[in-house]
Amino acid sequence: MAELQKKSRFSSHLWIIYLLSIILLAVIWYFQWVLGLIMTVLLAVSFYYSIRTERTLQSEAERYITTLSHRIKKVGEEALLEMPFGIILYNEEYKIEWTNPYMNKFSEDENLVGSSLNDLSEDIIPMIKENNEEFWFSVNDYKFMTTVRKDERLLYLFDRTAQSELQQLYRNDQTVLAIIFLDNYEEITQNMDDTHKSQLNSEVTARLNEWSKKHGLYLKRTSQERFLAVGTEEILRKLEDNKFDILDEIRGLDMEQGNPVTLSIGVGSGELGLPALGELAQSSLDLALGRGGDQVAIKGEHGKVRFYGGKTNPMEKRTRVRARVISHALRDLVRASDNVIIMGHKSPDMDSIGAAIGILNIAQSNEVDGYIVFDEDDVDTGVYRLVEAIKGDEELWQYFIPPDEAEELTDSRSLVVIVDTHKPSMVAEDRILKLSDHKVVIDHHRRSEEFVENPTLVYMEPYASSTAELVTELLEYQPKTKKLKMLEATALLSGIIVDTKSFTLRTGSRTFDAASYLRSKGADTVLVQRFMKEDLDIYIKRSRLIERTEIFHDNIAISAAESGITYGPVILAQAADTLLTMSGVRASFVISEREDGRIGISARSLGDINVQIIMEKMNGGGHLTNAATQIEDTTISDAEKLLKDILTEYFEGREEE
Repeated sequence: MAELQKKSRFSSHLWIIYLLSIILLAVIWYFQWVLGLIMTVLLAVSFYYSIRTERTLQSEAERYITTLSHRIKKVGEEALLEMPFGIILYNEEYKIEWTNPYMNKFSEDENLVGSSLNDLSEDIIPMIKENNEEFWFSVNDYKFMTTVRKDERLLYLFDRTAQSELQQLYRNDQTVLAIIFLDNYEEITQNMDDTHKSQLNSEVTARLNEWSKKHGLYLKRTSQERFLAVGTEEILRKLEDNKFDILDEIRGLDMEQGNPVTLSIGVGSGELGLPALGELAQSSLDLALGRGGDQVAIKGEHGKVRFYGGKTNPMEKRTRVRARVISHALRDLVRASDNVIIMGHKSPDMDSIGAAIGILNIAQSNEVDGYIVFDEDDVDTGVYRLVEAIKGDEELWQYFIPPDEAEELTDSRSLVVIVDTHKPSMVAEDRILKLSDHKVVIDHHRRSEEFVENPTLVYMEPYASSTAELVTELLEYQPKTKKLKMLEATALLSGIIVDTKSFTLRTGSRTFDAASYLRSKGADTVLVQRFMKEDLDIYIKRSRLIERTEIFHDNIAISAAESGITYGPVILAQAADTLLTMSGVRASFVISEREDGRIGISARSLGDINVQIIMEKMNGGGHLTNAATQIEDTTISDAEKLLKDILTEYFEGREEE
């Protein structure tokens, strides 16, 4: 082609020469006609030769262009029909109008034309409607990366199966670290003789070694209570599929001792270095232990923490030594502060208010000003009698202040004490948390993923019946400069009684010790009963909820309120508590609409069913026997269906009772 262009340029120059030659020839004819005749003949011959050459060049150029066009067309057809990627044209109804032959091998039919894109994959049409320019989908064992030309209704499909398999292989081989801890080893073995202790150690080690070999884990015992396991993401997925059945296996050992041995496992995973994985594993273990043990917590580089296990009520293993150490540490923090700001959770209950009053007494015993953050517009009917009694005591009521006033009193030298919750989203005023450098968390709920940031002191005991019980123990080791008043002691005792359902649930020996101490300080049990009285209309509303109960999985009571009727969280909790007293009921769930438009669920159990895990799957939380959640943008029927699906999955993962 370049040669043709060169010759074409040469011929154009030649025409200029001929034009000049004709002018010169005219001059020669004028002066010498013989010479002009000779030159004319020569010019004519040259002119004839030039025209002939020009036509030859044009003919060659036309043949070349024709050949090139044919070749380009042929290459285009081959690319369209034979290149190893798919092309699909579809119409406005998402039906296939044309495909290249490459796509036929991914369909059971001989031809895809006329079929819907859904027949190829149900993921395609939603992706197109979402205006995704590029997305992935699977057909049989193949994975495609798809480019969309929506204006032309055109899809380009590139086979990325090999790439996907390589990526999956890489993910499968990523390192996972796990720390395994025997929760109650010291408590169980402290009264054992050496022979039984050795037998227990051997049995636990043998079971764990057998489990690790079965799944391909490397296991190393680092102390009497602790093991280190190293595996891969692929192994972790298999362990999750089995719901970490090693928890059930270890729990079944040494039942003759009265308390089963239980495991807690913290797992760290993700595309991180070994030090970071180790930190994740330790953090996961701390979270599992903070939730009462006998469970697995898995933390990845990103995403929500996953939990397994937690089927048993944790054995009480608090010691008075720890209570005394925490009490002295709290005393030192109080004395080093300008003031103490005390917060419970939103819509406070008896336990939250009672515990807050106990911390107020600790602050005053150490001659430091204390204030309780209290919003009068956020009081449930279940505590209004207690609140009215507090209002009647002017000396005590003056320390209950609204959130705005508390915010003005808080500075970097204030001590903020959070009681009966550890979630920033649930405290009475979360802005106060950001104003102080020193925060204390006192709670009896199992620890969740959400937690107060950078607390100075944490006293979380999921084995305790209530936060009021924990605060009562702390009071015993404080200075006696401020006597506990009758109303203050009664408020603390009310928190214990309400949370234990009159000493019937989550009640240990320490619970009775705390109640005895409060009784000795003047707590009035008759006044507690007055605080707990309820109105007739509330009783009737609760009865309507109970009337709508159905039994699910033989022993689960589920009550779903009528659509359009709202109930407060207190009534839901009371209805769930009442259902739990029915014969054969092991767990209860009450569902209704709330005034804020969300769907509320209150859950209760006798301890052998972990309602906390169930509620966490619905973005809620709580305790093993006492939990709740609020769901946005849903209906009662949808929430009930979701709950039943989660319950079914939960029971499929448990061993037969």
